[in-house]
Parts: sequence; C-alpha cells; structure tokens
Amino acid sequence: MSPTVLRTAAVIVMFLAASLGLVRLFENRMIYHPVRYPQGDWDPSSPWFTRDDLTFEAEDGVRLHGWYARSHDNPTGVVILFFPGNAGNITHRFDNIERLAQRGADVFIPSYRGYGRSEGRPSEPGLYRDADAAYRVVTERLEVPPARIVVFGRSLGSAVAVDLASRREVAGVILEAPFTSARDMAREMLPVLPLERVIRSRFDSLAKIDRIAAPLLVVHGRLDRIVPYEHGQRLYAAAEEPKAFYPITGAGHNDTYQVGGEDYFARLQSFWERAVRQ
Repeated sequence: MSPTVLRTAAVIVMFLAASLGLVRLFENRMIYHPVRYPQGDWDPSSPWFTRDDLTFEAEDGVRLHGWYARSHDNPTGVVILFFPGNAGNITHRFDNIERLAQRGADVFIPSYRGYGRSEGRPSEPGLYRDADAAYRVVTERLEVPPARIVVFGRSLGSAVAVDLASRREVAGVILEAPFTSARDMAREMLPVLPLERVIRSRFDSLAKIDRIAAPLLVVHGRLDRIVPYEHGQRLYAAAEEPKAFYPITGAGHNDTYQVGGEDYFARLQSFWERAVRQ
C-alpha cells in the first residue's frame, strides 16, 4: 500500500474518530431542545378547561412544573398524562391540550427537567424520574385511580410513556410518532457513521413495549420524515394485544392532529373511553 493511501486512510480514521467524539460530547444538545421560561405564553385561558399550575419534585430532588387542565365536561373522569416531544415547552402544546379537553378529557402535562419552569438538565434517566413524579402527582395529589389514567407520549415522549407504562398501572397508552430506540434513530440520521456505538442514550421502546399490559393505540403520519413510519409499525408489531394502529395519510411528524382533524380526535376519544370503561 502506498504512503499516499496510508495517509489518506489515517486522515479518514482521525476524522471519523473526531466526529464520533463530538457526537458523544454534544449528545444531549442533539437530543433535547428545551425552551426555558419566560419564553412562551404562560397565562393562557380557554373556554374548555380550567388550568392549574402544579409544582412537584422528582425523587432526586429536582423541582418540576406542569399544567393540569380540568375539562369542563369530563363524563368518564379520564386523565391524560401527556409527555411531549423534545423541543419547546408546554406552552407550545396549548392548542393540543385545548382540543383534548374539548373532547372531554382532563390533561396533565409536565415539563421535563430543563424545560419551561422546571429545574435541572434533561437526560434519559432524568426524564424517567420526571415521569414517575408526574404519575405520583396524578395518583396521589389529584387522587386519580390508575384505571382512569391514559398515558400519551409524542415523539421523544413516546419513549417516556413506554417506560412508565411498562412499570406502572394505567388504563391505556397512546403513542404518537414513536421511535423504536435512540440507537435506531442514530442509524437513520447518519447511516455512514456508527453513532449507535457511541451514544449513551437508549430510549429502547422496542425492548419494553411488550411489558405494557394496558390497551395500546399507535398513531403515525405516513409522511413522517423525522421518525420513519416503519418505527411505529415495528413497535405495534412487538406490542401485546389489545392494540390498534392508526395511520394518518398526508401527515408528517408535527402536524398529525392538524391533518387528522376531527377524525384524529374522534379516534383518540373512542380509545380512551373504551380504555377507562373496561
């Protein structure tokens, strides 16, 4: 092998090593995109629900914040424990919360650590602790029995929802635009680099989803270019019955409920009503 080829190979190896090192160094910044308080509308109002600001604490002492939306008409008594995606803060989910409350559901949406008004910095173990703390708020402070709790996780929140529902009793689970694992997503993002070998985050929903005993609804936009549609299909295939899959034609990653429209909310409402009445 010529010296030129050896030098070229050495440069490539050094470049790849440096790239992988940077990925590990900035991994959390690649995964989490929080928007901190005071950015956002923190005092919105709605004709469909009454909003309570709740503060609570995770088991490691991190102080957290969330909104509890009490629907003005909730005949089933269902509470949706909503885990959002990786960007923004809970103020950016206000429209979605309002539409769910309009359909007759109370909604508790916690801010992950490092987001909105919550303290700390986000991490995979931290988000799981935040989910446990939110579950305790609903079951203990709000005194809602597990048989009336439906966990709803969107995008990154789907992994949080799967982890919680695999360990805690709930009435039902809704996963929207879910991914199978962080390592699978890393391969999707940069297939030329072995990112899955260096990232610490797992978010391995595929390994946990068969531990969920509650009814499951998987929702995925067919045109999702961030989390491929096939991820939702794989999770659905690995889950236990009872389960349902709801594909939304024409929807991408962030516009599922806008594209789905009334059919979207009717599907979700039908699911949670059956789940809490079992």
